[in-house]
Amino acid sequence: MHVRLSTFISVCLLWLPFVAFAGGIRGTVKSDEGSVLAFATIFVKQTGTGTTTNENGLYEITLPAGSYQLVYQYLGYESVVKQIEVGSGFTEVNIELKTQVVVLKDVIVRAGKEDPAYTIMRKAISKAKYHTQAIDRYSARVYIKGAGQLKDYPWLAKKTLEKEGITKDRVYISESVSDISYTRPNTFDEKVISIRSDGKDNNTSPNPFIFGSFYQPEVAETVSPLSPKAFAYYRFQLMGTFKDREFEINRIKVTPRSRGDNVVEGIIYIVDDWWSIHSLDVKTTKMGVNIGIKMLYAPIEDKAWLPISNKFDIQGKFFGFEFVYNYLATISDYQITMNPELYVEEMQVVDEKLDKEQAKEIEEKYGEKNQQLQERMASGKEISRKELRGMLKDYEKQERKQQSAPEVVSNNTYKIDSLAYKKNNTYWDSIRPVPLTKAEVKGYQIADSIAVVEKKKEEGDTLKQSKHKGFQPWDIILGDSYKISKHSNFRIHTPLGGFNTVEGFNIIYRLSLGTVIQDTNKTRFSVSPTLRYAFSREKLTGLLTTRLYNKNYRLELQGGRYVKQYNQEEPIWPLVNTFTTLLLEQNLMKLYERDFVNLLYRQKLSNKISFHTNWALMKRRELFNTSSFKLIDRKKIEDYTPNAPFNEEIDNTSFPEHEAFIGSAGLVIRPWIKYRIRNGNKQEIPFSSPVFTLDYRKGFNQVFGSDVNFDQVEAGIKHRFDVGVRGTVDFAFQGGMFLNKDKLYFMDFKHFLGNRTPFATSDPVGSFRLLDYYQFSTSDKYFTANVHYHFRKFLVTAFPIIRMTGIRENVFVNYLASPTSNNYTEIGYSIDGILRIFRLEAAASFQNGKYQDYGFRIGIATSIGINFSED
Repeated sequence: MHVRLSTFISVCLLWLPFVAFAGGIRGTVKSDEGSVLAFATIFVKQTGTGTTTNENGLYEITLPAGSYQLVYQYLGYESVVKQIEVGSGFTEVNIELKTQVVVLKDVIVRAGKEDPAYTIMRKAISKAKYHTQAIDRYSARVYIKGAGQLKDYPWLAKKTLEKEGITKDRVYISESVSDISYTRPNTFDEKVISIRSDGKDNNTSPNPFIFGSFYQPEVAETVSPLSPKAFAYYRFQLMGTFKDREFEINRIKVTPRSRGDNVVEGIIYIVDDWWSIHSLDVKTTKMGVNIGIKMLYAPIEDKAWLPISNKFDIQGKFFGFEFVYNYLATISDYQITMNPELYVEEMQVVDEKLDKEQAKEIEEKYGEKNQQLQERMASGKEISRKELRGMLKDYEKQERKQQSAPEVVSNNTYKIDSLAYKKNNTYWDSIRPVPLTKAEVKGYQIADSIAVVEKKKEEGDTLKQSKHKGFQPWDIILGDSYKISKHSNFRIHTPLGGFNTVEGFNIIYRLSLGTVIQDTNKTRFSVSPTLRYAFSREKLTGLLTTRLYNKNYRLELQGGRYVKQYNQEEPIWPLVNTFTTLLLEQNLMKLYERDFVNLLYRQKLSNKISFHTNWALMKRRELFNTSSFKLIDRKKIEDYTPNAPFNEEIDNTSFPEHEAFIGSAGLVIRPWIKYRIRNGNKQEIPFSSPVFTLDYRKGFNQVFGSDVNFDQVEAGIKHRFDVGVRGTVDFAFQGGMFLNKDKLYFMDFKHFLGNRTPFATSDPVGSFRLLDYYQFSTSDKYFTANVHYHFRKFLVTAFPIIRMTGIRENVFVNYLASPTSNNYTEIGYSIDGILRIFRLEAAASFQNGKYQDYGFRIGIATSIGINFSED
């Protein structure tokens, strides 16, 4: 009896928190036509709590006993404010919202005059930065629910998917509750306190939009209508105004000047006088995925308009797989602290484009002193947009000077509570702000039943072997990896092979052993032997590589006997060379052999400067063709070309066996690099700074018996930048010269990234499409320029339906100046992002302006990086 009584008491104590807060408000929200309003927003002013109705228009809010003012909102309908008394139980409150009456402002739009929307948007844009700076910090609780379905899939995948429990009628659902906090200017923390999921991961999360801000120039890489460059991306049209409580709201249509990824289209609602966002109803696309966004804002503590509910409708189709996913996010329990240096209750902003004389008079009277501006802002007097922009710019400049790391754009922390996955149904029923629909409940039931079956299988199959069985004989051929200890692993790499005329068929076999030797900074040590057998030469060669590295430095020692391309950047992939040799009878890869020891060291000197040096002692020998095997004999040529490269600067590129000791040192400088920090890890923001390089290379004469004597210097710059809404420019310039060329061999020349294969495998910016690999290699002065222009809208991309598939068009110009190149120039055009993966290029080459050649190339989309190196 004692045990039963204690159990009863324990159960009562567990239920006590839920009983104490078992009261609240529930009901249905409908339109004046009688239809339910799915995802209508309900905001509790006293608590800063927000929720929404579900798909059936039902809502439920748990609240302690007391008096509350609730605001019921839905885009396109008049808001309703209700004062409601909450007792110990639930109070049912059913709401009917009337269709919003939108009226046009009393303005006259004459021919040639701009739409009044532009004045409203100029004021909103000029004040957007103020909205982000006026809040010192805030905290809130975020509930996110996602529910999705796989609508269609290829019939070939049907059996496999159904085996995994994936069917077209199944709803996949996930829920999470997080506590978030923001501290100006760039610190954002998220702690996930509870998660419930059906166990299926998906890549459709709208979190970048939920935790981003449309007050910023970009949110989730999408240009905001409130961006300073918004007028280059969008057209605006005033559709009318309406009253929402005591606020006057402007309804503005947003139309992209060029439809496609990373721009929005739809309606933005701007609060008059506040010039803040009231709500958004827009859509955008990302990599062919359509995203519908509905956001509703509220005046938190009557000081700042912040989002309280978000709805996302996501649809996509890839390779026959079609899916839909809907997300709902409610943000509640706001606690905000305003920035005392900036915040004012009222601010009158004058648009100098509309009221030129008034703006001029204000600026002449007061000047642009920040102190006067603050006093005028605090007293509600007018200021011009120019004055506001200048004040905020100066404020940010001074603030950056005070920051310890001004190059850090954002500092985010993401943590998951240890008990996040252990909450039961009772907890979720008490905390969930939006009731589940029947389909969502069924989705959880299916997921739970599958989980039970899987668990029984796991527990019942006592003879079941682990997924990884350790070493198996076939691993020698297929490859595998093995965990030796907590910090060490061993790997057998899948053997590689290919064909070239020097070795015939070859096979490359590699092993690697790696271990963490220092946990604090993740310093790793690895050793990797590589064996290479050439069947035509009947010769086994190999090398041994050892590395010691972490995120700040890399020390590598390598040595052995191995073949190498004359161009040390290895422009021809072995797989591509095998294809061109066996099928097209073009042996493009030219090789020599070296016995060598090579020492490489790279060190990050600071966030902006890196140093590297390389020292190699080699015995180099020439190689010759040993195989004339052809898979397809086209009878076009009698035999393959010699292995010695052709060059116009010297008559003969052959060389005797010799010793060479060569050293190099260089700097990589990124003076304006910006970073994001996530959980303490610093991540570079791509293209946030130009990359400058400076290198010096020397061949040492008579050192360790070295037979070379030369000095080379080289400098370069590479960068990417946007050209407004029209496109993006990538460029790379590089130049250098040999200060001394007393004695060097052909592999010591400056070589360029040419290409004579049907495939473009090198970096599109910095390489050529039709250039011979070694024809214009030089031991003198040289200069290369590569410029790519990525159009947002050009020829085929002038059609929105084409742009929506991810297709992009590029034009490029590549230029080479060397003693024999005769101003070699390539002009080309490419279609990028075909099936999101491929790139098709056409190019023509010229020398001194005279046409030479043309060709077509197939490459990997510029947004994808693939490495097929043998290493």
